[in-house]
Amino acid sequence: MSKFVNIGFGNVVNTDRIVAVVSPDSAPIKRLVQNARESGRVIDATQGRKTKGVLFTESDSIILSALLPETLAARFGPPGKDAMSREEDEDEE
Repeated sequence: MSKFVNIGFGNVVNTDRIVAVVSPDSAPIKRLVQNARESGRVIDATQGRKTKGVLFTESDSIILSALLPETLAARFGPPGKDAMSREEDEDEE
């Protein structure tokens, strides 16, 4: 079943189509984003902010987000086990 998750500023993606979420800091990722931008495969969902997360899709599109990969991964996680509930579990131990 498809699940849509907010990736910042009201933009949502289908989690079934996301292959990877990475940081944009390394040179290889920067090259992949630039090549995709030149070929028209980039979806910029940063609303003019700094890119902090890069999402790769099954269709070879690349989505840029202003949220950190850790934040995005927590939102993609299993229902009821987001970053906040994991922190609460650690406090109880």
